[in-house]
Amino acid sequence: MISEKLFQRVKGNFNKNYFNRELINMKKIAVILTACTLVTAFAFAAGEPLKIGAPLPKADVKMMDVSGKMTSMKDAKGDKGILVMFTCNTCPYVVKNQARTIAIAEYAKKMNLGIIFLNSNEAYRGEDDSPAEMKSYAKDQRYKWSYVVDKDHEVADAFGANRTPEVFLFDNNLTLVYHGAIDDNPTDADAVVRQHLKEAINELTAGKEVTVKESRSVGCAIKRKKS
Repeated sequence: MISEKLFQRVKGNFNKNYFNRELINMKKIAVILTACTLVTAFAFAAGEPLKIGAPLPKADVKMMDVSGKMTSMKDAKGDKGILVMFTCNTCPYVVKNQARTIAIAEYAKKMNLGIIFLNSNEAYRGEDDSPAEMKSYAKDQRYKWSYVVDKDHEVADAFGANRTPEVFLFDNNLTLVYHGAIDDNPTDADAVVRQHLKEAINELTAGKEVTVKESRSVGCAIKRKKS
């Protein structure tokens, strides 16, 4: 509702009925613009994510690591499998959750899993997600695993990955056993009830079937370039 005081300020140019009609029209326009924005966002999103049991796609694709070397997900594989995480430098969810991201990656490494982080933000490649900024970020965070440029979001598209952070866990046969979030509360580390990824790692490395195979990843949309 518009206050009478505000209405009086514009009364000299509009009568009350006209002013109310214009507000209604503005609201309609805002709804239309919002709908258009959503359509555009979905238009540049990936397709359906990998299904549990699917093989690792693009396993041999070589990507530029922050070390300057070219590496692939297959190169990064460990004895028990590999943890693939789509991440970046800029997403507030990524930045806020770096402590638990690093902790779970170090845990995966301890459990003989390979780890590779992919930055698929091609639309930001000339800005804060440039290779130079990735190298600086990895150094600041003391990454002990590959952090690579997913050029033209080729791998993200093949995975159907849409968020940062978003994780995919594969066994030693490079078969997907878990997909989703690190845990059940990305907004508050102190309120986490279940560490989905850690439990999946424990079950995988113990030779058991993963109990919770999928969860909803929450984060920023991967910034794909416009075609």
